[in-house]
Amino acid sequence: MIKLGVNSVLFKPFSYREAAEAIKRCGYDGVEISAIEGMCEHLNLSKWKTQKTELLAITEACNLSFLSAEVASRDRERLLTAFEACAELGIPVANIGSGGKSGDEETFKEAMDIIAVLAADALSFGVTLCVKAHVGAAVYNTETTLRMVNTINSKGLGVDMDPSHIHRAGENPADELPHVIAAMKHIHIRDCKGLGPSPGEPALQACGRGDIDLFGYFDAMVKADYDGPVCLEVIGPDQSMPAAATIAAESYGYMNAILKNIGAR
Repeated sequence: MIKLGVNSVLFKPFSYREAAEAIKRCGYDGVEISAIEGMCEHLNLSKWKTQKTELLAITEACNLSFLSAEVASRDRERLLTAFEACAELGIPVANIGSGGKSGDEETFKEAMDIIAVLAADALSFGVTLCVKAHVGAAVYNTETTLRMVNTINSKGLGVDMDPSHIHRAGENPADELPHVIAAMKHIHIRDCKGLGPSPGEPALQACGRGDIDLFGYFDAMVKADYDGPVCLEVIGPDQSMPAAATIAAESYGYMNAILKNIGAR
């Protein structure tokens, strides 16, 4: 069954306990724990061993699962620590972007060299490194996503298919999903008004508020037999607890209704 989760970065002003409790109240199955240095470190990679017992206890008490972690860094030492932490905490996926610049062949090749090493590292810990197409990065659309997968060809590498970035690349995510489904191990989800470059203010990233055909995207996902995590990722200014919980709850209701409508939940 597809599991719905929330990236805890949405609740960045609050403790992990407060975030997890809010995520559970909104109806989600799990959490993507944020380990984004300088933005939100609910998973603090410099002291994860001292956090481990508490993080596991909070997650279990809220009847949630760890679906993924967002590290958002290509630094190898940081990611080696992240992979170790993920392995110990039972987190199957670590998410990053490719880095580099769109349309720049030199930085694309550099990114592939780096990601190939990181994917091998992830595999050695039994973790999947997922990379998503990102506005402005070397991997930014379906073509470059497939090129990455074919270039690296590692069991340690997966695709994080984020429809908001594919939408801003001028593509229809529902049409593009079947092309990358064989490599997809994670989905970051949110809506988007217009073609960006920004996805818009946090409230407008709530699923159902923007211009992406999310019904079509979920329908394509189910028809392709995807059964991995789908985690709401909303980036932007700090939100109050009521505002963050509203975004999470509204998005859950929208996604859950779609999945029920197409017989997948």
